[in-house]
Amino acid sequence: MRSVVIKRVYDKPAETDGTRILVDRLWPRGLSKRKAALDGWNKEVAPSPALRKWFGHKPERFAEFRTRYRAELKGNPALQDLRAVKGKLTLLYGAKDPKINQAVVLAAVLKRR
Repeated sequence: MRSVVIKRVYDKPAETDGTRILVDRLWPRGLSKRKAALDGWNKEVAPSPALRKWFGHKPERFAEFRTRYRAELKGNPALQDLRAVKGKLTLLYGAKDPKINQAVVLAAVLKRR
């Protein structure tokens, strides 16, 4: 199985990151493209604007968010772009909480197949 990890986009890039893909729909505040050191930005795999706004990164909504986001991912062609990445894949996110964000859910989905 290939390695899929998550990392906050504001953290310093490392040579061991592999392919670095931003999986947020919005560009992270105050971050230059140079500092982000991305290999790609897959906006289409991010939660829909309505789901993102509903969730609001409230811990009590995370379980329901996970269910709804997984439903959005089913049949999403943008997911195939991530599955096609060879080698280590680092999913980058901008949220402050490393345990309740879309990258956590997305990584679990990608690891299942």
